Amino acid sequence: MTCINCQNKIEKKLKGTAGVQAVKVDYNTGKTDVTYDAAQTSFAEISAVIEKLGYQTLEGNARNQTLPMLVIIFGLFMLMQIFGTSSLAASFPIAKEGMSYAMLLVIGLFTGVHCIAMCGGINLSQTLRRESGGDSAAMGTTYSMLLPSFLYNGGRLVSYTLVGILVGALGSVITLSVRFQGIVQLAAGVFMVIMGINMLGLFPALRRLTPRMPKFFEGKLNGRGPLVIGLLNGVMPCGPLQAMQLYALSTGSPVKGGISMFLFCAGTIPLMFALGAVSSALTGVKGRAFSRRIMQAGAIAVAALGLVMFSNGWALSSFKDNTYSRPAPVQSAIPASNTTPLMPEIKDGEQIVNSTLQPNRYPAITVQQGIPVRWTIKAPPGSINGCNNRIIIPEYGIQYAFQPGDNVIKFNPAKAGRFRFSCWMGMIKSTITVVGD
Repeated sequence: MTCINCQNKIEKKLKGTAGVQAVKVDYNTGKTDVTYDAAQTSFAEISAVIEKLGYQTLEGNARNQTLPMLVIIFGLFMLMQIFGTSSLAASFPIAKEGMSYAMLLVIGLFTGVHCIAMCGGINLSQTLRRESGGDSAAMGTTYSMLLPSFLYNGGRLVSYTLVGILVGALGSVITLSVRFQGIVQLAAGVFMVIMGINMLGLFPALRRLTPRMPKFFEGKLNGRGPLVIGLLNGVMPCGPLQAMQLYALSTGSPVKGGISMFLFCAGTIPLMFALGAVSSALTGVKGRAFSRRIMQAGAIAVAALGLVMFSNGWALSSFKDNTYSRPAPVQSAIPASNTTPLMPEIKDGEQIVNSTLQPNRYPAITVQQGIPVRWTIKAPPGSINGCNNRIIIPEYGIQYAFQPGDNVIKFNPAKAGRFRFSCWMGMIKSTITVVGD
């Protein structure tokens, strides 16, 4: 079983089976206790009922695949880091005051790539068909395949619009601190990793940590989990979302703010809907064995994307990494000639470093301990986007918003070490290496 809905589904079906007198299904342990009248049914018939729902009854322990699965998850995470999956998705455009509604829709379309990188794992976790292989007449319908995506994206659309109305009405927006954004992303990353591992069934004990609705709501929201997660998606600490909140704030109107957020969210839906719909369809129409493989692949992707989100949150949470011997975080895949850290020249008692702002990466720089640094970052027209527009350097307490032209960042590297910095979303990462005498 991969979620609490599996428990409810199996329990309900068995209770309606002739000869079954009592049923207790436990998602946490993966076990089902059934009391039945042997004159009316049999163990084989009960197993057949369960397997018709798309599950398997196991005798003894299944082959342990824990280590291979963990290796695959971590390997996929490393590939995402090496090839800059998240940083490439960071280059989303910025909404500016006075833009037309049509342009807001276009911005949403472009931002869809970012949404897949940022929330794709959450999307997959809600739209993968966990009850694969059930009644083909019911499970194979287009409606049943697309319903999770409709619910998830419908929840997003509603919550985004309500946030726009609220921001426009109040004329203010709640600005989360960088540390708090990082903590939320850390929590979301842990949640996604646990969800992916639970979908794979690797550590049954972790099932107890799966968030679940109070029992009062379980019956009323049965099958509506994607809607709830979609509604919560509207309050995620997401860069494009917060940028659009600021735009909605500038409208000074609840109507205009709501329309702006509605159109922006509508623009992000095509890619997000397609991702969820394809995952649902593949796990619903190709048979049980194929469905299990797709489910397994989707769970691995959920866990790997959770690690990516955790990594982004860690970069934002101001946890310092001062161990000089520890390797720097993996950078985006770029030509070897561009991977050499920038070295300073010393002039008038300052270390001078010059660089140019790029859409999806920051350079690594190396400076000397004890000498003030003057880092000039040139931002050519069109180089500033929704993610790279603000740099966070926790070690020196720096939050700097870039403007077109030359931007000067000053700090004094008092101690040696390798210190991480990132964009304000934690997606673009790099390091400052401070060497001693």
